[in-house]
Formats: sequence, structure tokens, C-alpha cells
Amino acid sequence: MPIRKAEARWQGNLKNGKGEVKTESGALSAPYSFTSRFEEGSGTNPEELIAAAHAGCFSMALSLMLTEAGYEPDTIETTAKVSIEKQAAGFRIARIDLETEVSAAGIDEKTFQEKAQAAKEGCPVSQALAGPRIELKATLGK
Repeated sequence: MPIRKAEARWQGNLKNGKGEVKTESGALSAPYSFTSRFEEGSGTNPEELIAAAHAGCFSMALSLMLTEAGYEPDTIETTAKVSIEKQAAGFRIARIDLETEVSAAGIDEKTFQEKAQAAKEGCPVSQALAGPRIELKATLGK
């Protein structure tokens, strides 16, 4: 199996420094900073990148679960919201909320919810992020 790689470079102190993250594939090269992470500054941040990875992984896992059960998904649209909180010992990712809306013909609500929960638990990114509570809201579209 392939090993995926990304890099980060940080210059300066936490509040006034700046950084850049890059993926090995070249698909992403983006700046990040204290303000892009903890305020509303421009650039990306680790939590946003975790959210993108989780949404993508979950969508693929759900596609697999539905297909294996005999349902062909037309679309799977997933949003992951990663919450970072300040605690006494520093910052912590405390919660991840997944919201997905799926269009797939012929599937009933009960089966859909079972497959969505199985995808949440089986997604490799969910497994890697098992520390924070991961909540899921799944909607079966028309």
C-alpha cells in the first residue's frame, strides 16, 4: 500500500510566524498562520485539512458500503466540521461533526442509516481520529 506524505514549514513564533503546508502530489500548497487557525485570517489550518480528509474518506467508505449492499449511489455530499477548543493544558480537537446527504435509488432509511454508521466506523480517517467524538447526521435525498 502507498504511503502518503505532506510537509509543513513554520517560520517564527506562534503568534507572528507563518507557515506553508504542501502535499507530495502537489495538489495543495497553502499558507497557514496563527490567525488562519485561531481567528479568521486567510490561509488554511490543520483542522480544515483534517476536515477535508475526513469528508473525503467517509464519502468513499459510504460509497463502498452502499455498493456492496446492492445500491448504486448517485451522489454523496459530505461536510466535516472540526472543532478545536482551548483547555487548561492547551488546545484539543474535541469534536468532529459529519453531515452527509446521499442520493441512491431504492434504499430504505433503516438500511441507509446502518450503512452510514458502518462507514463512519470503518473509514480509515475515522479510525485514525478515534480520540475526538465523531457525530454523524445522514440524510437520504430524493
